[in-house]
Amino acid sequence: MRCHYCEWRCELGAETFGVCKMYFSDGKTISERFPHRWCTFGVSGIESIPFYHVDPGSRCMTIGTSSCNFSCKYCSNAFIAKRDPAEMQQDMLDLSPGELVRTAQKLGCHSIVFNVNEPAVSLNSLHDVAEEARAAGIHMGCLTNGYTTPESTELLASIFSFFNISLKGLSPEFNREYIGIPSPAPILRTIKRLAKIRHVEVATPVIQGVNDHELDEMAGLIAAIDPEIPWHVFRLLPEHEMKDAMYPNIEAINEALVSARSKLFHIYFHNFVGSDWVNTLCPNCGATVVERFSLGCGGDKLQRYLCNDGQCPSCGRGIRMLGDNVVRNRQGAAA
Repeated sequence: MRCHYCEWRCELGAETFGVCKMYFSDGKTISERFPHRWCTFGVSGIESIPFYHVDPGSRCMTIGTSSCNFSCKYCSNAFIAKRDPAEMQQDMLDLSPGELVRTAQKLGCHSIVFNVNEPAVSLNSLHDVAEEARAAGIHMGCLTNGYTTPESTELLASIFSFFNISLKGLSPEFNREYIGIPSPAPILRTIKRLAKIRHVEVATPVIQGVNDHELDEMAGLIAAIDPEIPWHVFRLLPEHEMKDAMYPNIEAINEALVSARSKLFHIYFHNFVGSDWVNTLCPNCGATVVERFSLGCGGDKLQRYLCNDGQCPSCGRGIRMLGDNVVRNRQGAAA
């Protein structure tokens, strides 16, 4: 039986587990090998995930499972994503969806975010968590590589309210050599579809001299879908098979983004301490509407949220934020 969860469309059997090694089939249905098994759960600020236009200043519970359907040379979570998931089970946490959601409530989390590996490898478990979370009034988000089939993209949309989708590179050569996939076309299709029905942010890790020349083209493709999509640009932090690679030059990447900034309203350049490009500016008048502090690899932190009622305080233009009224009211009450 062929799996329809990602574009590899692996043939599955009772002992045939496909690229991610997370599913099997009895010939009639597709099942998870390790349901409700989690590599971690913790608490984080939403900005550090990063989500900049979702519940600013809120707390979220982060979760992950094991494995991935990509083979990125620079994977920062290779110790989870690249290990055989069967070998990890002794180190995993066995928690029911109800236990996860109750823990999120106790910790004061406004959302649950899947952010350690690829959600497409654990869709059944995440669907179960989403049902519990929905009943508790907690919404869910995820980081994903977007390499999903059209049918599983719809399933993702039924589970998650907000997405950060990784657009790593555009050329077939880059994707084959550094990611292990033949083409980014399914990822662009996923971004286009989800941006119509859910909140979407996009992230791009930059490998200087490899994919930095594609930044302007990426910005154009994202803008053609929706110029309001927030775009997070990161320097590559060399990991996994690229530990000897040099850290990209901050000024050179910033210079490469000059033209892109004329295409997209919200471009953020971060993962280094003290970045000047983490604030949200009004696309109309340029006023700062959200101030953040860049903590480098430790993520970023909200300093001031200035767009009351979702509008720029200077000119009144609407600033797209998901759930900002809830967070603003809670912060106001706390103040």
